[in-house]
Amino acid sequence: MKCPHCAIEVHEDFASCSITRHSTSFTALDSIKKLSYWVARSMQCPACKKAIIELGHAGIGAIPGSYQLIFPMCSSRRIPPVELPSDLAEDFVEAAAVLSLSPKASAALSRRCLQGALRQNGFQQKDLAQAIEAALKSKQLPSNLALSLDAVRNIGNFAAHPMKNTSTGEILPVEPEEAEWNLDVLEGLFDFFYVLPAREQEKIEALNAKLKIAGKPLLKQAES
Repeated sequence: MKCPHCAIEVHEDFASCSITRHSTSFTALDSIKKLSYWVARSMQCPACKKAIIELGHAGIGAIPGSYQLIFPMCSSRRIPPVELPSDLAEDFVEAAAVLSLSPKASAALSRRCLQGALRQNGFQQKDLAQAIEAALKSKQLPSNLALSLDAVRNIGNFAAHPMKNTSTGEILPVEPEEAEWNLDVLEGLFDFFYVLPAREQEKIEALNAKLKIAGKPLLKQAES
């Protein structure tokens, strides 16, 4: 798992306790009407030493439990780079803020942010899947980023359209790890499309300033 405070990958090491009142456990019915018990579980991140607290209900027997992050209230992400356009930064921050509350909502916002980033960088297709396909065919992206972008296309489909398990007929959810992967991919795209070009331009301008003082020819990019 990734620590919601410092975003470092850590191993889960939660300690759990049942939530009780007057020695009687609260109970809840899950989706298949089986009894389960509300529990709180917590751990300390070994990297940043901050507390991580989740609330949920533990399953009975073979029924899996489910938990929701309650502290911190949202997963920590790095601040969007200053080079990022404000509309994309706003969507990204909101997608990160709702990650723990609704992975589906976070994935939908990531999908919107992704489409905006692709449009601003020359991929004007109306449908996001087509824009992603065009970006992959352009061969502009590093191979690992291209592979992750292809995965985001499929996660986005789960968020935007109900998709069912062909064996059970159940609606397939967007998992928290998948929604967080969307944010990781967006950060990679931000670096590729906005941050790295801006930093390279800064280096070019600094070098050209020295070349000009020395009376040397400027870099060809600057002359064109």
